[in-house]
Amino acid sequence: MQPENPEPYSAPAQAIWPAAAIPGRPGAHLHATPVGDADPGQGGGVPARSSDEAVTPGGPEEIPDAEPTHGSELLDELRARIAQFVIFPSPEALDAITLWVVATHLQPAWQHAPRLAVVGPAKRCGKSRLLDVLTETVHDPMLTINTTPAAIFRSISEDNPPTLLVDEADTIFGPKVAEKNEETRGLLNAGHQRGRYVTRVVGNDHTPHRFATFAMAAIAGIGDLPDTVMDRSVVIRMRRRAEGEKVKPFRSRRDIPALHDLRDRIAAWAKPLLDEAANLEPDMPVEDRAADTWEPLVIVADLAGGHWPRLARAACARMVAAEAAAEEDHPSGARILADIRRVFYAQREVDSLSTEELLHHLRQDPEAPWAEWGRGGLTARELSRMLRAYEIKPGNVRMADRTQRKGYMRNKFLDAWRRYCPAVHPVDADTPRGKD
Repeated sequence: MQPENPEPYSAPAQAIWPAAAIPGRPGAHLHATPVGDADPGQGGGVPARSSDEAVTPGGPEEIPDAEPTHGSELLDELRARIAQFVIFPSPEALDAITLWVVATHLQPAWQHAPRLAVVGPAKRCGKSRLLDVLTETVHDPMLTINTTPAAIFRSISEDNPPTLLVDEADTIFGPKVAEKNEETRGLLNAGHQRGRYVTRVVGNDHTPHRFATFAMAAIAGIGDLPDTVMDRSVVIRMRRRAEGEKVKPFRSRRDIPALHDLRDRIAAWAKPLLDEAANLEPDMPVEDRAADTWEPLVIVADLAGGHWPRLARAACARMVAAEAAAEEDHPSGARILADIRRVFYAQREVDSLSTEELLHHLRQDPEAPWAEWGRGGLTARELSRMLRAYEIKPGNVRMADRTQRKGYMRNKFLDAWRRYCPAVHPVDADTPRGKD
């Protein structure tokens, strides 16, 4: 069951959404349930979303619901089953996992195989228990415990790939062992997109042979996975159960038969929809790689109908926004760009700042890591190194007292700000100067 007041992943998206047509059911969306009505199929001990979690009008949750179908009922049942055994950080996370499980039964239809990154800050956050449940519900599970990369890609068939399940990923990608497991990371990255192969020589005559890598994968571990894996994943950030949060113990003899029965019914429903799933191009609330990763989940929701098209897009928008915010807060990501943006904004959009001034303002931010960066705070050399990745370099800048110092021009940041932290204040070149 879920906690009484699960925290939402992030602030809701602000995009305007059209009504979602249900593929194969022309006009179904015109007979939708009004948005204000209660969600059908949210039973099974899983609470409905509270009023303070409602998305701003015009967001993806305003997509009207269609009539429930057999597919939507199967998804509702799966959602309730999963929620019996694991506490999730939000309803959207549970929605995403439900859709991901069903998507594994349609893998031949997808152009991209979304990874499910199940991460947590410490032990006993429910990661392994979730993998237990996934093992009994996904298509053709393949546990990769102590499995070599060569054995994994030799087990992947192009027409009917397994679902890879990787537990304790921190023992694979941790700082002391990451270099030894670079081939595993390469395999997981390549397998995100159809048509990416690894070539190995086989047989006594060493004949080159191409092996498929395309397969959906769930990867669980303590701490974040490598950036290249996280970027291709639906990210579920687990947390330890609080006092009073209860789950049903998982017992193999009692629970596996029921999960297998549900898995088989989902597979039977999905199989005839393979061609339709391959041809759908749904409207997505996100773009670029996030859209590639989430598209199979949204297609599953559209095929199922009911309230799932709305739930899928709301989960996508919120969870992708949450990961973008987390990336911005990470010092190795776009955090330095966002904080510099705030400095220029606070200084009334001056044309330039000396390196000394910029470092001073960065270190003054009590919520930023720069005052404690390294031994004595962020240095000019380290700042230059960070910004070099964004093709921003220091140069001579003219100060108000007409002297010249080493520093940074504001206009050198505009392109990077638009690309990597567009949510942090407007950055148009014609932004009025001298205004807050």
